[in-house]
Amino acid sequence: MKTIGLVGGVSWESTAQYYRIINQAVRQRLGGHHSAHLLLHSVDFAPIVELQLGKDWAGVARTMTLAAQSLEQGGADFFLLCSNTMHRVADEVAASATIPMLHMVDVVGEAITGAGIRRVGLLGTHFTMEEDFYKGHLRDKFGLEVLVPDAADRRCVNDVIFNDLITGEIRPGSRQAYREIIARLAAGGAEAVILGCTEIMLLVQESDSAVPLFDTTTIHARAAVDFALGGTLSQLRRDVAAVR
Repeated sequence: MKTIGLVGGVSWESTAQYYRIINQAVRQRLGGHHSAHLLLHSVDFAPIVELQLGKDWAGVARTMTLAAQSLEQGGADFFLLCSNTMHRVADEVAASATIPMLHMVDVVGEAITGAGIRRVGLLGTHFTMEEDFYKGHLRDKFGLEVLVPDAADRRCVNDVIFNDLITGEIRPGSRQAYREIIARLAAGGAEAVILGCTEIMLLVQESDSAVPLFDTTTIHARAAVDFALGGTLSQLRRDVAAVR
């Protein structure tokens, strides 16, 4: 079993879900008392929020890079950025390490295209919904058409993430708002919806949507287990090189 490195804390509420999903999947795959070989570098989220608000993405990249390098020094065979928004700086972070990074948008794109879906809605922070680093990756590498909510719905989605979910608050009103936003995306032609912030899976489930939901937290975590138990480092490095 390879050692998985997690850059977490963005936020710790969802990082805890990574830990749970990864260890549950290892136990299901190997049985008995097995659990994952895993290292976690959990950052302080508050300074990262300030860097984001100040549009200091170079500062964000430095923080993520130091975390990834600490995992490499600790013996991780590969690493994950446990945040959709942090993939805004994924290329810089991946280039800073000699161990490979399992790119979240790649495994999400593979899951969506594998299901035969071509037009998908996207929920996430306003950075993820409005900038091109996520939508562009899905479009250019996987040929997906990505729909996002309108401006008012984007504000709602973002506010629920930052005001509720990252502090562990699960509010029925927020769940209902997300249900309605998902329904509007489906009415606009989305065949499925990406839960493109790792905390959203704490709020909504498949039963909240008439179209399939792609939970990025679960997809990314399970992909890490697949790789830790069966993938090769050379294959992952080839995949990373193809993206770059």
